[in-house]
Amino acid sequence: MRAWAILLLVVLAGCAGAPAGREETHSVPIPGAFQAITVKLCRPGVPGVVPLAVVNHGSPAQASDRATARLAECGSEAVSWFTRRGFAVLLPLRRGYGESGGDWAEGYGRCADPFYAPAGRETARDIRAAIEFAIALPEIRPDGVLVVGQSAGGWGALALAAEDPPMVGALVSMAGGRGGWAQGRPNTNCRPERLVSAAGEYGRTARLPMLWVYTANDSFFDADLALAMHQAFTAAGGAAELEMLGAYGRDGHSLFFGPGGSAVWGPVVEAFLTANGYAPRAATQ
Repeated sequence: MRAWAILLLVVLAGCAGAPAGREETHSVPIPGAFQAITVKLCRPGVPGVVPLAVVNHGSPAQASDRATARLAECGSEAVSWFTRRGFAVLLPLRRGYGESGGDWAEGYGRCADPFYAPAGRETARDIRAAIEFAIALPEIRPDGVLVVGQSAGGWGALALAAEDPPMVGALVSMAGGRGGWAQGRPNTNCRPERLVSAAGEYGRTARLPMLWVYTANDSFFDADLALAMHQAFTAAGGAAELEMLGAYGRDGHSLFFGPGGSAVWGPVVEAFLTANGYAPRAATQ
């Protein structure tokens, strides 16, 4: 299976149902970048002010696939898992992807000489701009934002945690990292020791609670690499729980957005949210 298919960059479906509330699309300027990104907001069927969950996509192994990236639907499985619990879900489409267009900001250079930490900070810049826009909207709680990211989006969540943003309450990284499928080969990374070192760099200033989730059959970031990144992050001072789950489908890297995936990661995320003070409010369907 090709890497871009495994990645499910911006998943189009997966146990979809009717959205609990209304859907909005906005354009968000990125400070200092002279361009804007498209974001989708999925509101839950809950009255009054609601908490915000920001769900961030990955990045395909094939550069040509960035141009066709699309955001998940409000009724898709991963998104509706959060709206059913009373979250408004924000889906940013970052610079260089799909209709957001513009220059791709997340490149990490040559595989032989990658610079992962600056790449993650560019991802975090888009995520933060989207958050700051959304918390100014009506009926969105301005603090306690939950940030969730898959793959490159998860790596961006680590970079954002390193900024210790005051409006964020907790973060979840699902199969987070960069540099997987090096030269188009599964279970191969571009200088994995650089990825571990960058995780440690983020951990020096990251103090928000985080949950990291990986699977036994992730072809981008295997268990040994996940453990090494987590050790570097926490040894530097970062606060992160690591959950190593069993195999999922043909490639566990697709767990978060994959069909039936929420039955696997949902209980783990639910426990993390409960432990960090997030009380779900049932949405009307």
